[in-house]
Amino acid sequence: MRQAAAANTLSASVAKVAKMERGLVPMRDPDIRALCHLYEEHDAQVIDRLLELAKADRDRRKAKGWWNQYPQLKSQVEHFALEDIATEMRTWQLAYIPGLLQTAAYARALAVDNAAQSSAEVTEAFVEARMARQARLAGERPLRLWATVYEGAVRQLVGGAEVMRQQLTKLLDAAELPHVGLRVIPYTAGAHPGMASTFTVVSFAEPGALDVVQSDTISTMVWLENEADAARHLAIFDRIAQRALTPNDSTRLIESICKEL
Repeated sequence: MRQAAAANTLSASVAKVAKMERGLVPMRDPDIRALCHLYEEHDAQVIDRLLELAKADRDRRKAKGWWNQYPQLKSQVEHFALEDIATEMRTWQLAYIPGLLQTAAYARALAVDNAAQSSAEVTEAFVEARMARQARLAGERPLRLWATVYEGAVRQLVGGAEVMRQQLTKLLDAAELPHVGLRVIPYTAGAHPGMASTFTVVSFAEPGALDVVQSDTISTMVWLENEADAARHLAIFDRIAQRALTPNDSTRLIESICKEL
């Protein structure tokens, strides 16, 4: 069925239907019911679930999150919003310390050396937003974070020796939190399934909510929002973690690198 058929049912333009399908505009309940009728979906439970999702989406769009004060970072707003309502995250990083565990100096060094951060204003906005994100690791219901990083990420002298020493100290402090799991894959681990790319799997508490996978490229963030991709990345994350050092051995490795600095 073509978009024109859906547009005709809604007395709307094809352009509006395209925006709805891409998630660029909120979904109204009457439109959902009309489209379900058009697509011959009559299961009341399915329709109710779609209505619930649409309401959650509308509520999220209305929310005045802290990220709205950083219009310079509009490409990252979706990530901030999802992270804010998530209950658990699993992240695999080859070259960077995960953003939720970075110091301001480390984040600033990354931004300065990143051509995408074109001005001092954008750089400081990037650093401030990265620090604001870390509030999710505090409070009564903190985010559960599982972070696995490659040894190269904890050895790379981002910002110089002192900046990196402070960064590793912060990692060690984070590793002591009961809701943070930190593991390192050493150089000696050999080939492993995480060598091709990095990714983060974001999970939510809502019944039936699908995990979302986020991966960075040189120019953009890529989002994968279907059950098969989420399951595949979760399985890969588990396989990566199996090749990593234990949490205690990971901490010892970070401590030894910190002493070298």
